[in-house]
Amino acid sequence: MTTEQLIVALVVVAAVGFGVARTIRIIPQATAAIIERLGRYHRTLTPGLNLVVPFIDRIKDMIDLREQVVSFPPQPVITSDNLVVSIDTVIYFQVTNPKAATYEIANFLVGVEQLTVTTLRNVVGGMDLERTLTSREEINTELRGSLDEATGKWGIRVNRVELKAIDPPASIQDSMEKQMRADRDKRAAVLTAEGQRQAAILAAEGEKQAAVLRARGDAEAAVLRAQAEAEAQAMRAKGQADAIGMVFKAIHEGNPDQHLLAYQYLQTLPEIAKGDANKVWIVPSEMGKVLEGLGGLFSPREPDKPA
Repeated sequence: MTTEQLIVALVVVAAVGFGVARTIRIIPQATAAIIERLGRYHRTLTPGLNLVVPFIDRIKDMIDLREQVVSFPPQPVITSDNLVVSIDTVIYFQVTNPKAATYEIANFLVGVEQLTVTTLRNVVGGMDLERTLTSREEINTELRGSLDEATGKWGIRVNRVELKAIDPPASIQDSMEKQMRADRDKRAAVLTAEGQRQAAILAAEGEKQAAVLRARGDAEAAVLRAQAEAEAQAMRAKGQADAIGMVFKAIHEGNPDQHLLAYQYLQTLPEIAKGDANKVWIVPSEMGKVLEGLGGLFSPREPDKPA
């Protein structure tokens, strides 16, 4: 083989190799390739091994089909009460139609950003500052619905919209902090007063219950003392009655005469008068006869007259 033939063979091999290299296209996972043939859209290559016509087909764009997260810089937004707030947003979106994302808009990322800014201003512009600060979920829902509807023709689906931060002006922040401190001080004062009131109520109820228990105890003690005193008097009266009965029995069994009975009656009268219940002492009518009998007992007897 001559030198000229060798050169020609090498050129042919190189051309064939280059052509084969331009024919085979390997597309990564979660990626789509837009193929143009002679300047017009031809087809979309899916992940894996693909064959194209060299020098006729060319890859225009490689589109990432994974969900993408884009954080936009803070945007000044005017609320309905004419206050300027700075809002940071985060967009979660995904390309669902690579052809539309390539040919329907020049730069879909810039389009999503600008659409987010304008939609955010429209949504927040109808709210006051307080509602803006407390209605993040409502703002997120409205933003997602508006963006998803507007970006559908671009082959993009907006999955989620989040507000990272809502920063009011410094003067408004200072006023809000003062208001929050005042509210906290007010709640603390109210709670302190309520605690003192509850403590006073509980103390009064405790004193009331203690007084009731003391009065109940004193009443029960007085009842018990009265019962004990009545029982003691009854026992003393019973003892006196038993003693008198025993004396009466002894006297009756001894068959005493009238003078002995009168003397014993006089001895018993002071014992009867000693009782605590004996406030009035009544002298029986027979006391005169008793005294006469006793007088006759102690007077000298006259000698019997002769018959």
